[in-house]
Amino acid sequence: MNPFRADTPSDRTPEPATVVIFGASGDLTQRKLIPAIYNLIVERHLTRVAIVGTSRSEISDDAFRERARNGVEQHSRGTFAEDVWEHFAPGLYYQQGGFDDPEAYQALKARIEEVEKEHNLPGNRLFYLSTPPSVFATIIRRLGEAGLVDPKEEPFARVIVEKPFGKDLASAKQLNAEVHEVLKEDQVFRIDHYLGKETVQNLLVFRFANGIFEPLWNSKYVDHVQITGAETLGVEGRGGYFEKAGILRDMVQNHLFQVLSLAAMEPPVSFDANAVRSEKTKVLQALRPIDPHRVTERVVRGQYAAGSVLGADVPGYREEDGTDPKSRTETFVAMKLFVDNWRWAGVPFYLRSAKRMPKKVTEIAIHFKSAPLPLFGREQMADLGGNVLAVRIQPDEGITLGLGSKVPGQSIEIAPVTMEFRYASSFGVEAPEAYERLLLDALNGDGTLFTRGDEVEASWRFITPIHEAWETQKVEPELYEAGSWGPDDAHQLLAADGRRWRRP
Repeated sequence: MNPFRADTPSDRTPEPATVVIFGASGDLTQRKLIPAIYNLIVERHLTRVAIVGTSRSEISDDAFRERARNGVEQHSRGTFAEDVWEHFAPGLYYQQGGFDDPEAYQALKARIEEVEKEHNLPGNRLFYLSTPPSVFATIIRRLGEAGLVDPKEEPFARVIVEKPFGKDLASAKQLNAEVHEVLKEDQVFRIDHYLGKETVQNLLVFRFANGIFEPLWNSKYVDHVQITGAETLGVEGRGGYFEKAGILRDMVQNHLFQVLSLAAMEPPVSFDANAVRSEKTKVLQALRPIDPHRVTERVVRGQYAAGSVLGADVPGYREEDGTDPKSRTETFVAMKLFVDNWRWAGVPFYLRSAKRMPKKVTEIAIHFKSAPLPLFGREQMADLGGNVLAVRIQPDEGITLGLGSKVPGQSIEIAPVTMEFRYASSFGVEAPEAYERLLLDALNGDGTLFTRGDEVEASWRFITPIHEAWETQKVEPELYEAGSWGPDDAHQLLAADGRRWRRP
């Protein structure tokens, strides 16, 4: 065994299996899922796998294979290989059926058994629910009634559930209860593609495999933490969906809270799925609740107006297709959080997530406290600011550390410099797509990078009162120009503490 290699379930080649994709006629299947499985085969992480797609649409096996080929040719990160495709394509099948039709599940079961017999597969099955959240519980219940997800070790039956998992605390609890009527928790894989990103995973390695930073990762040395998830895009034709969701549900409750929990968690006792997820859940449980009557002091609600992004004029949110002309839905949210535990006592975490920003970027910035004595003059030290460790999740994945250095010359003049690590230049290989890692983990039964039921409920327990306060108090979003860094109140949120947002 390589002593420098973590011994995890994902190091193994998964057992042969059948992947069943619900909602197989949708965009996610063509853009992400099929190309991900294809890439895993190209790189020999998978050996024998069959795919059965199912949805309400009537599609033949040949038409499904043609769609899949187009998806791989357009969206695979590697070069399309005809010989690999000829090996891969015969394992692609399609079965039409309604999500709430018991007979459709019996037909699906018969088709799966037929495919498994044809390809000599042992009966391992991974069901992927790439469907609207409203049918998650229905599909799982019907799978149980059809005997397709019996909770046994061998052959395995596992279910991947896409986000969002609930829309508030009550619905998340209800969905968890309905899922657990059919499945054991270790059969359920609640997916968040952010956790499949290399830099997010590297955050664990960066913290716990290096002795230099972890001793500084606490309230004694850290002044504050900023987490940013910014997009240049608007709602992109999803106005109807976004009206019901908003950025707080769509991005913060899942993506940014996952990043927050990894950045703030305690060292787990092992790199075991439940050990890691337990520490992440503790972070969410330790979040200081926000008083509903003071929600506007800690949370900024914004919405983009017309403006210019990357040189192109764009309409305001209320002018987008499918949105309400008087909508209060937020496309920007900034909040000030506290993790009430010994490690982070008194350290503010500032989170912001938004659409129609000047650039697309997701990063965590750890702002360390300034040197205790300004030996080189208060003005120079103030201009320099504290050291900042920034973990860039996307794009240009990497890690930077800002330092103060003497400028060459006869006088003592200090200027900021950056120590930088980039994945592309350091390793010379393209990072795998997030869905590749997550599908491989699910096939191996490794839930480390998936969200556990109590973790989902902990995040909603914090988020739901904010939504309720906004609704009760009819909080209007502050408008900000598309292409700007957000509303004035977001800048005041930090300025009130003598701080400012980092410009990535």
